[in-house]
Amino acid sequence: MTQVTYDVPVTDDASRRTRRRPWTAAIAAVVLLALGLATAVQLSGFLGIETTEVSPAPEDPQAAPVTAAVPAPAVERVEIPDDKHVRTAADTLLTVLGARGVTATTQTSTPSADAEPDAGTLLVTIETPIEDLATGTPDTSGSTEAYRLTTVGDGWLLESADATGAARGIYDLADRVRTGADPVPADIDGTVQTPTLDMRLVSLGATGVVPDAETWMEGDPYSHNAGGFSDAVLADPPYVDTEALAVHADELDTYLKRRLAQGYTGFVAGGFLEYLTFSGVEDGAAVYGPDDEHVARAEAMQATFGQMWQDADEIGMDVYLATDMLVLTTPLQEYLDENGWDTSDPEFWDVYSAGLDELFTSMPAIDGVMVRIGEAGSIYDQDGWDYWSELAVTDEESVRAMLTAFTDVAEEHGKDVIFRSWSVGVGAVGDMHTNPESYSAVLDGLDSPALVVSTKHVAGDFYSWLPLNPTLEIGDQRRIVEMQSRREFEGFGALPNDLGSAYAEAMQHYLETNPNVEGVWAWPQSGGPTKAGPMIFDGKTGFWELYELNTYASARVAADPTVAPGEITAAWAYSTFSEDPQTVAAIGEAMAMSRDAITDGLYIGPFAQYQTKALGLEPPPMMWIFEWDILSGDAAALDSISSVVGDDLDEALAEGHQAVATSEEMRDLVAGTDPATWRDAELRDEFLAALDYQVDLFTVLADYRDVFLQHGRWLDTADADARAAWAQARDAYEVSRAHHVETYGENVYLPAYTFDAADLGVERAERDHAVAWVARVLGLLLVLTLALGTSRGQRLLARTGLPGGVGLRALWIGATRPWRVHELAVDAGRTDRVLVWAVPAAALVLSRVAYTWALSWVHLALVLGAWALFVGVLWASLRGRDAFALAGAVGGAAVLRTVMLMVALVPTGPGGYWYGLWAEPVARTVYVTVAVAAFCWVLLAAAWAMRGLGIGRAGAVGRVLLAVAAPLVVGGVAVGAVGLETTLTAWNDQMMILPWGLSRILGLTVHLGIPVGLPWTVATLGAVLAGAGALLWAAGVLVSRRRRRI
Repeated sequence: MTQVTYDVPVTDDASRRTRRRPWTAAIAAVVLLALGLATAVQLSGFLGIETTEVSPAPEDPQAAPVTAAVPAPAVERVEIPDDKHVRTAADTLLTVLGARGVTATTQTSTPSADAEPDAGTLLVTIETPIEDLATGTPDTSGSTEAYRLTTVGDGWLLESADATGAARGIYDLADRVRTGADPVPADIDGTVQTPTLDMRLVSLGATGVVPDAETWMEGDPYSHNAGGFSDAVLADPPYVDTEALAVHADELDTYLKRRLAQGYTGFVAGGFLEYLTFSGVEDGAAVYGPDDEHVARAEAMQATFGQMWQDADEIGMDVYLATDMLVLTTPLQEYLDENGWDTSDPEFWDVYSAGLDELFTSMPAIDGVMVRIGEAGSIYDQDGWDYWSELAVTDEESVRAMLTAFTDVAEEHGKDVIFRSWSVGVGAVGDMHTNPESYSAVLDGLDSPALVVSTKHVAGDFYSWLPLNPTLEIGDQRRIVEMQSRREFEGFGALPNDLGSAYAEAMQHYLETNPNVEGVWAWPQSGGPTKAGPMIFDGKTGFWELYELNTYASARVAADPTVAPGEITAAWAYSTFSEDPQTVAAIGEAMAMSRDAITDGLYIGPFAQYQTKALGLEPPPMMWIFEWDILSGDAAALDSISSVVGDDLDEALAEGHQAVATSEEMRDLVAGTDPATWRDAELRDEFLAALDYQVDLFTVLADYRDVFLQHGRWLDTADADARAAWAQARDAYEVSRAHHVETYGENVYLPAYTFDAADLGVERAERDHAVAWVARVLGLLLVLTLALGTSRGQRLLARTGLPGGVGLRALWIGATRPWRVHELAVDAGRTDRVLVWAVPAAALVLSRVAYTWALSWVHLALVLGAWALFVGVLWASLRGRDAFALAGAVGGAAVLRTVMLMVALVPTGPGGYWYGLWAEPVARTVYVTVAVAAFCWVLLAAAWAMRGLGIGRAGAVGRVLLAVAAPLVVGGVAVGAVGLETTLTAWNDQMMILPWGLSRILGLTVHLGIPVGLPWTVATLGAVLAGAGALLWAAGVLVSRRRRRI
């Protein structure tokens, strides 16, 4: 044997220390278990998984009874004052009458105060004040939209104190004529009419967007920039293509007249910073120099787009521009940075206030701005523009400083600042959208009459199953309620989805609880990424008429929250599809069923009825379909859902198939209508195609629901029947998925859902059972290996005469008493020395391959690479000493740690491992406690093995620290060079632990708040540990030299 030179000779003192070491080891084990328990507690706190049952927002859709249309009034002439707003309304009425077979003309007149209409004439007058004929009470509502419509013989008199009210009265009359209702019902005739809510805003729809089916499948499907007016805005002078803008201006005019007819009073368009020159900041050139292209662009935008906004204002539409905060350009950012201001500094907002003052002065048609602070970033940016947004207004002080500055300017100009309370967990104001305490902390005391707070009508994003938003019940500010017509998470408008009842119930509740609610903001097209759903654009492409119902309902409910939602649906059906009462009733009945189909087909009720929190976030009630069209396949979502569903599994499974049955019944109702009764056969075909799509989509969704819930049952119970049910469900899913993709994979109007993540999850589920058997066999082999190293096992080996007994003994001693492994080195033969290295290496490789389902080379590279570096540095640090003891100690401890991993994989494979982590707190705590302790035992085993070789305490600890530092440094640098987001995405795509869609939208690092510089931090930590290890090693060498001299 090779003579080994020790730093310190083995003496009687060393022997006594060896005998005392078991007590030290016992204490160390207790400490390590305590450390493991602390880690488990911290992990549970980090995961933060909790569920709370909630009460969904109320809704009760009911179809209106079969009702015959009332004949259109025999209006021959409409006499109106000379006002563009009123004339636009009159033109709408004439168009509607013409569609009902009545021909009428308009005439401008200025009648006397006591004038009465001739037969067949609708006479419109403006006088102050108007009175209720029944009570003789003057109108005191203060609403500029108040009017009185009275039947006078064979004519009609419409009186108002304002042109706005006159136009409103004409629009309301036109709507009743268009929808086949009584044009002047008894409860309206002669009474003053005022809408319940005066501010009824609508988004810009698809105005300015140029749909292109050929390029629809190209580019980033999850970009939130719809490209509105992108063909009209140029990168170079003259900055605006006036011909392209003229086309969009005509589109806008048509669009706004449609919305005025539905009852809207204003619209919201994107824009703010691109209109500003900042000429009011300092000498006028502080932000942009005199030759800066940003100035020329802003002036061009003011002149061209400003005229378009002016035209909109003249026909009666209020104009609001919407912007994120912060919005920046390169020169603006440089100016702000040079002054060293932050967003909590009022001087910071003086710059934007000067811009706001410029906006209101240069474009007086603008009635206000809408500000959002809760979302921003590259997904909203437009290529080629030096304008972008950042999430920077994230604390109470900054929000209050911003709103104070903006409302001061707005008050001077008589304008509004609409502040969106929407937030997505960003900074200190991250939950003010749903948390009344946070809302109050941010906004209490901000009582400017110019401030309006806009809030989504449910407590979260636009999902079903969520409760009403409690923050809409409080606050002294003026409030408006946001409603999304084309529900982005529920098919982007491709599926029938009648929200009238939900809107009516919500508005009635908020009006009862908060007198400051004064309006709504409807989104006909807005919300979500442009290409993640169908290429349906409001008024342009696809079956947009389907979700037009909800835009119409928002305005009707805002004007009169007590209106029966079924009547709204019938009115929409009559005006859009057919005048036949039976056809209208059948459509109404189908749409009344749409909410059951949606809530059953797209949600899992026993899960959706709970509010879930995890990782500091509030996941939505539709976690199994990740935003927006991605079927989830990850452990985090699906295991959590399965766990919450629990004993309600049968109910959850039945819902999916009930949704299919409901959808089929809806289709039968529409298909049963007489085609001859439809105004447009193509609309009937599109309606049926949408229902066919819904049946097919809900079929594959029901099958996939069966797949992952049955798999979850098996992961939880290891029941063979559950595994068999999963296999049957998987087969059905593969058939329905293939049919869905084949049928709709190339359809831009009814697109197939995205199954990549689901397929990855199914692939791993298929391997779980096999991996569980691998874990059983490998775990048993490793246990036998360790057992053969015990005294009894050694006697058994001795009787067989097989070689390798010392090597196996070394692994057992290394796992249990690593400070004594060195005693075996003198008896170790070649086979022993091979076994002591080969067995742990094989155990590590095979176990980690099993752990990853043999599907993640990234995980294997990171984990096995770290082990290789750790062991390699330890081996190199021995500097010629016999490495047998080190191999036995580290290898034995590693085998022991691997056995624990195999135990976790034995019941149901890696799937069960992750199910326990996400869904079983006790199992998670026990496993993490033991696993962390076992890993740390490897480090202690290495140090004790070195001490057994005579290396001093400082030298042993120093070497172990260097070994630990190596993978931290190398791994940190490698991941940092590749990119943390890239690495995490590759790892998660192969392991399917977190939602696959996270990396496709904002990225894992953004969603989870992981600093992108983390790898370099890890590498720096490793370097610090390496430095500490080197110092300790050097100190140990010095000590040993002194002892030799002594």
